[in-house]
Amino acid sequence: MSETTTAPALTAKDFATDQEVRWCPGCGDYSILAQVQKVMPTLGIPRENIAIISGIGCSSRFPYYMNTYGMHSIHGRATAVASGLKAARPELSVWIVTGDGDGLSIGGNHTIHLLRRNFNVNILLFNNQIYGLTKGQYSPTSEENKITKSTPMGSIDHPFNPLALALGADATFVARTMDRDPKHLQAMLIRANQHKGASFLEIYQNCNIFNDGAFEIFTEKGSKAQETLFLEQGKPLLFGPNLEKGIKLDGFTPKVVTIGVDASAEECWIHDENDMYKAQILVRIFDNPGKEGHLPRPFGVFYQTDRPCYEDMLVQQIDQAKAKKPADLDKLLRGNEVWTIN
Repeated sequence: MSETTTAPALTAKDFATDQEVRWCPGCGDYSILAQVQKVMPTLGIPRENIAIISGIGCSSRFPYYMNTYGMHSIHGRATAVASGLKAARPELSVWIVTGDGDGLSIGGNHTIHLLRRNFNVNILLFNNQIYGLTKGQYSPTSEENKITKSTPMGSIDHPFNPLALALGADATFVARTMDRDPKHLQAMLIRANQHKGASFLEIYQNCNIFNDGAFEIFTEKGSKAQETLFLEQGKPLLFGPNLEKGIKLDGFTPKVVTIGVDASAEECWIHDENDMYKAQILVRIFDNPGKEGHLPRPFGVFYQTDRPCYEDMLVQQIDQAKAKKPADLDKLLRGNEVWTIN
């Protein structure tokens, strides 16, 4: 009588490689790598069915450290390479690892077109607001007046808002997390994978060499509770050490209220991931100078919706073409005039 054997469950170690991790000590990329390796075994996807595609930059060394298939591709073109792979092998789980420079500067055009086409892939955009690999020039997300090696008098560029850009490209899943909140990062990775369509996950990542502390206010114990707003579906937007603060909408303007004084929790803005219009407001809650005062930075899933995936429609179109006019490749190659040589 034959015995059936079950393959052992995979662990985080099964997704680690023997390659030396060559990021600067203390880089936020280490945390992101660790969380991805922890999450991958829980997805139930065989390693041979996972492909990680990257472009150029510190973040783009990622495929070397993941024991899956992968490609360290061309600067800004990870999204293009991944699109071709997903079109040819739609059954694969494809992950794109890119940075704020790679994905929003030279690769910005490819990024927006992947999002509008809605390939079923996951984009992990590491945002450290600097060019790290090339030693500290300002990037598309660097704040105005940023002093760097390439802007010694301060940058005069207006920075991209990555999530607003993604919504403008009609992305079907838009979320934000950070390297120094492992549990939240893991939860967002799982949510991105669960979404069928293009998932855009911005990850705040500390570059401790060239832009140390850029997101410290959102990660340090003394300030995190007051400066971060964690979005949960169907729950009011509350923050503060004891959730004593909330967000209400005054028309289209978000305002901070004190719970029990200005309003109750139930009267606050209730988060709805399917509301495109409110998502547009949420992604614009940034530093918010002005009459509405200082607002906390949101983290979590801002928006998600269902829309057909490009690769599914491509396969359907090919099948329809075959059914409409069956093709014989051999006959096509032979053409109408054939000579037989004895």
